[in-house]
Amino acid sequence: MTSTTPHARLPRVRASELVGRGWLNTGGRDVSLADLRGRVVVLDFWTFCCVNCLHVLDELRELEEARRDDLVIIGVHSPKFEHEADPVALAAAVERYEVRHPVLDDPELVTWSAYTARAWPTLVVIDPEGYVVAQMAGEGHASALAALVDELVEEHRAKGTLRSVAAGAGDVYVPPAPTSGTLRFPAKAIALPGGNLLVADAGHHSLAELGPDGETLVRRIGSGERGLVDGGPDVARFSEPNGLCLVPTELRTYLDYDVLVADTVNHALRGVRLADGQVATVAGNGQQYMVGAVDNVLAAADGGAPVGGTLAEVDGPFGSRLTVLVGADVPEQPRPAGLPASIESTGGAVLQKLSSPWDVAWVEQMGAFLVAMAGNHSLWAFDGEQGSIDLVGGTMNEGLLDGPLVDAWFAQPSGLAVGPDRRVWVADSETSALRVVTPVAGTAQGEVSTAVGQGLFDFGHRDGAADQALLQHPLGVAPLPDGSVVVADTYNGAIRRYVPPAPSVVSGRASAPGPAGSDTSVGQVTTLATGLAEPSDVVVLVDGEPWAPGEAAEAGARVDLLVVESAAHRVTRVALPATLAGEVLDGGAHRTQRPVTEVTAGELRLDVPFSPAPGQKLDDRFGPSTRLTVSATPPELLLDGAGTGTDLVRALVVNPAVGEGVLHVTAQAASCDVVPLLDDGTPDPDVFPACHLAQQDWGVPVRVVDGDPGDPRVLTLPLRG
Repeated sequence: MTSTTPHARLPRVRASELVGRGWLNTGGRDVSLADLRGRVVVLDFWTFCCVNCLHVLDELRELEEARRDDLVIIGVHSPKFEHEADPVALAAAVERYEVRHPVLDDPELVTWSAYTARAWPTLVVIDPEGYVVAQMAGEGHASALAALVDELVEEHRAKGTLRSVAAGAGDVYVPPAPTSGTLRFPAKAIALPGGNLLVADAGHHSLAELGPDGETLVRRIGSGERGLVDGGPDVARFSEPNGLCLVPTELRTYLDYDVLVADTVNHALRGVRLADGQVATVAGNGQQYMVGAVDNVLAAADGGAPVGGTLAEVDGPFGSRLTVLVGADVPEQPRPAGLPASIESTGGAVLQKLSSPWDVAWVEQMGAFLVAMAGNHSLWAFDGEQGSIDLVGGTMNEGLLDGPLVDAWFAQPSGLAVGPDRRVWVADSETSALRVVTPVAGTAQGEVSTAVGQGLFDFGHRDGAADQALLQHPLGVAPLPDGSVVVADTYNGAIRRYVPPAPSVVSGRASAPGPAGSDTSVGQVTTLATGLAEPSDVVVLVDGEPWAPGEAAEAGARVDLLVVESAAHRVTRVALPATLAGEVLDGGAHRTQRPVTEVTAGELRLDVPFSPAPGQKLDDRFGPSTRLTVSATPPELLLDGAGTGTDLVRALVVNPAVGEGVLHVTAQAASCDVVPLLDDGTPDPDVFPACHLAQQDWGVPVRVVDGDPGDPRVLTLPLRG
């Protein structure tokens, strides 16, 4: 049984007033629904930690610009983390992500609750008469939203209830004052040969090379304009670059670039040649990978696989089948269809769609660069010599699950670092966790374990034993010479240190010596520095010189950290004590405070009704058009109903012995454009239907209560095309 319905409006319900702590991007004025009457309104419920919310901000830009006269987008910021409730941090995020519409600050989730939002992101559409007509959870709704807005504009223009307003004439959006400085929301940094620093200057969409003092600008690579363009340092364009990795010396001549860049919003990896600042795209094609989509690899100009390569199907997440490229030799073939004109084809990897790569690190045992793919909660391996990129870690489920690398769950992995013992440390931001991957030499396999972290909704600032310690949305990680690890604990504004137990054997070889310090320091977390403004990365200096894992460090050597303070737009030097010991702090534990849904013990019907967008229909050309995956935290919450299936209706059995928990629900539905018919009733051969994939992940906090058998036992989570 599949819960799908044709496109239909919701019952006419008057939109609730917009209530919160204050407004941003309005010049200091409050905005009411009455001010917006006569225009189509889209409420975007978001939180700035959430990569899916950032994807939606990017999806909305074109729609917002094209229909500004008739459409008003209102951001409703409903925070997940405690730090996100700080009005100063929110103002910085609105500037950082170039949000060009009014934003309501909703720290108490008042407006979130009034509109019964259950997931980040959620979009709510309000018609010009002030009635809610649609609610969409998740990302990937740009085309459907555009169709609905156009439909509403046409309908209300005919009714005389549309009030078009030219941009700038009574527009509720007031842009903030521009800021200036060498850096603007810097993200990551690496030390270059010779002692200079290369900083991913995300807010300026470029790379900044600084002198050893971390302040003097030596040169800039990238024009500063948002975009995906290859070329020289004054021509090339980036879009919010993050991770940087120095290419091993032995590979630089062959690859013809010295630094690999995770160009996050472009969904691409870029190679930079330091000698002349030349930039080339080496993986990704500028389009976002969508889980379960059939077109995540671009086709050749003739619509098939590139000559010299084949498209093969492999097992993918949620029981799906993915199309991957095998054995392509793109430079000798016709230009692939859909590849931006600004990209020179340098290998099959440029045909593969990616999803917000956030960091990258060279892993010798894999013989590849490991990529933290934050956008779909996974790790990928990029082989520059072969020009290939492959999924190697994570199922693309969002969560905290250890085990074999391919089966593990991650949640927006955002920082990578390889330690002296060759293990790979991962800053897993949405679970506020420090994870570690122990690779198997010569393969893309490994084992994942969690050093610090409890799950998606548990965070705080607590030192002590690692199994009790808490972080808050960390973005960076770096090993120290003594074998311990420092974490850029971003939303706590702190640098934390973890001392891991040293394994006796790592991937078939003897490990490095154990970490320094007393035995009681092993397995402990301490705080080295506080009061930092969203630290996002760390560069380690030993006696004033950049240090890399594997290099010798004399006992008693001075250790300094160069910390990228993203929200302060600078790189800050932090001197560590000779013992490397930090303070033991306890700022308390926190959980995301979202409204809890009460469910009765026993049978519960989960219903995910799906409505294709106007002009679309369900697409079953490649198999079932829908998929539903259900799990729970703790797993004992569900006695029955967990797992993956094709129906969007599921009978669950809730355990009466478990008082509360979280239901994790992932739903997908594929649709395609309806092809118009000719007079003879045959499809128009000149119209090629586009494919669309609607997907949403819900984490629904629930409280199990006793109820009468006659009580409603249905949980409804709408999915819209």
